Amino acid sequence: MVARIWHGWTSPENAEAYEQLLRTFVIPSIESMTLKGYHKICVMKRSTDNEVEFTTVMKFRDMEAVKKFAGEEYTKAYVPGKVKPLLKRFDESVAHYEIIDEIEY
Repeated sequence: MVARIWHGWTSPENAEAYEQLLRTFVIPSIESMTLKGYHKICVMKRSTDNEVEFTTVMKFRDMEAVKKFAGEEYTKAYVPGKVKPLLKRFDESVAHYEIIDEIEY
């Protein structure tokens, strides 16, 4: 199992609009792809004094599934054009981690 992790930061003023775009556009676009080997996406947010950080963790069966989703340049972040104006900054590349254990209670 592979986790694909990406971070984006926005202003407190744009956080609600960005979150709304995630819920209504970004995540549904990913889910509609119905990719074999894609398992789920988890979105987290954290507020600081002057910005809001969003972290996405996507889970895939293996790196081949990641490549089917992201293409050969699978380490490059894909940020849709309509999302970019809401972000102050974002990771240009994506980190991939092998999930070695996952415990659920």
